Amino acid sequence: MIATGISQDLKTSIHLIRTQSYINGQWVDAASGEKFDVINPATGEVIASVTDMDRAEVKKAIDAAHAAWPAFRDLTAHERAGLLKRWYALILQHKEELATLMTMECGKVLSESLGEVEYGAGFIEWFAEEAKRIYGDVIPSHTRDRRLVVIKQSIGVAATITPWNFPLAMITRKVGPALAAGSPVIVKPATETPLTALALAALAEQAGFPPGVYNTVATSKNSEVGLELCENKKVRKLSFTGSTAVGKLLMSQCAPSLKKLSLELGGNAPFIVFDDADVDAAVQGTIASKFRNSGQTCVCANRIFVQEKVYDEYVEKLVQAVSALRVGNGLDKTIQIGPLISEKGMAKVKNHLEDAVAKGAKIVEGGNHLTGLFFQPTVLTDVTTEMIMTREEIFGPVAPVTRFKTEEEAIQLANDTDYGLAAYFYSRDVARCWRVAEALESGMVGINDGMVSTVVAPFGGIKESGLGREGSKYGMDYYLEIKYLCFGNIK
Repeated sequence: MIATGISQDLKTSIHLIRTQSYINGQWVDAASGEKFDVINPATGEVIASVTDMDRAEVKKAIDAAHAAWPAFRDLTAHERAGLLKRWYALILQHKEELATLMTMECGKVLSESLGEVEYGAGFIEWFAEEAKRIYGDVIPSHTRDRRLVVIKQSIGVAATITPWNFPLAMITRKVGPALAAGSPVIVKPATETPLTALALAALAEQAGFPPGVYNTVATSKNSEVGLELCENKKVRKLSFTGSTAVGKLLMSQCAPSLKKLSLELGGNAPFIVFDDADVDAAVQGTIASKFRNSGQTCVCANRIFVQEKVYDEYVEKLVQAVSALRVGNGLDKTIQIGPLISEKGMAKVKNHLEDAVAKGAKIVEGGNHLTGLFFQPTVLTDVTTEMIMTREEIFGPVAPVTRFKTEEEAIQLANDTDYGLAAYFYSRDVARCWRVAEALESGMVGINDGMVSTVVAPFGGIKESGLGREGSKYGMDYYLEIKYLCFGNIK
């Protein structure tokens, strides 16, 4: 179904717009006839009205996926890989259209959206190849008359709940290994960004996935739909990216059926600049890490710690770089900072900023709400650990800078958080690089690099930043069951 009244800016991607959900190989409306609007955060315009599915309809999707599971898991790895490779090629073929749609939905600038399409497609290609490498083991037997074998099998129906800030890559990073392993999927995208998810489903349909294997359910009824995905015993795996509070809730709801979980939750990433760092490189790394997607990523630099010897130089150069960032509609290719996603997000940024200033922080660049959902890129100095923004994700284009004296102090400050998703530091001392990397309590560490995400490396955190890893060879394990076979009485 093609939406009517869609913004003129979507001319290049109009044929990928879907406003129905995709269940069991069919595009369907909600039985209630209810819909919800998808809003462009840059303009406030309604892009499209999307069908609003409820719990009963999600159950139908789960039933369809469960029914499709036996035939799909019995395909050879080569056959499943072929489907994934066709889907990968279609995603790249429609790269410009998907990126435009993504920018319209979530506000990120077009260059970042194009990068996300390529990054997200990369997971499909990677796991198409990994499908052929789901190896088992032969274990040397403890007796002469036994043979011991380990095989890996598809876990079953996999449900994915994805966030708005990476509406394409967070889907492909989850469904790539599931489909490669032979598990049908249910995709529940964020209410803010269902159109990118539904466009992916349209391309999956073109790739030839059998009915029931790939399902996408658009809904604003997040609590009741999430509860069905957690409580339904036919769902054997749940993967969620989002806040720690919601992750804990989903974990408790999954407990009665002991689902296998992957939870990629909140972050509070430290970004440390030591006095032996290349300050220019550190500033560029800060811009890449802190201001990507207007500061709305879980791996953004949230707390910036700079050693006192280079503090003034770093702040001066950071202010110069931040002042050059242009704010506006992400469809304009000259723009580097798009809008925040919502009024709630804007209120949070303002609250964090007001709290910091009240407690002694100084605004040395920016600090203004411009118009609509646009906020001026901001740099704060004299930030202390008593301020809210050092305890919670800012999720906006605000860079708080704190001075430190010693390496030991930097590590203590960095680890003084309940979270442990990503961490970054800059130093040219090899010994220090090893010491600090090993001491940081984080699932991922960028050393002289502000962008660590890649298809080939494991993504995930420790402490309250979640469970499990996504991407890389490790990502496949979370969609497989290990089975031990003991052949006895062999004479």
